Amino acid sequence: MSFMGLVCLIIITIFIPPLGVFIVAGCGADLLINLICTFLGYIPGHFHAFYLIFVYYYRKDQRKKGIPIAADAPLIFSDRVQYGGNPGSYQPYHHGPRY
Repeated sequence: MSFMGLVCLIIITIFIPPLGVFIVAGCGADLLINLICTFLGYIPGHFHAFYLIFVYYYRKDQRKKGIPIAADAPLIFSDRVQYGGNPGSYQPYHHGPRY
């Protein structure tokens, strides 16, 4: 995603945090957690959404530079976010299943 794509994603996330999470992580546990956080309070939904976006772009940058990802990021259940975009092309060290 280009710089303008990131800017659009941030603007979308500011107004509707679950939509930003859906764009980055897809439909799964992370989206459900964000919906719950957003309904319990609008600000926790923002924290969770921006945390997912930060981890996604950080891992994507690491993958581009060839830096191995040593461990999974806490509280993220989407493989797409954990591995920076494409989980099929780059798998980090596996330490067992995530629950």
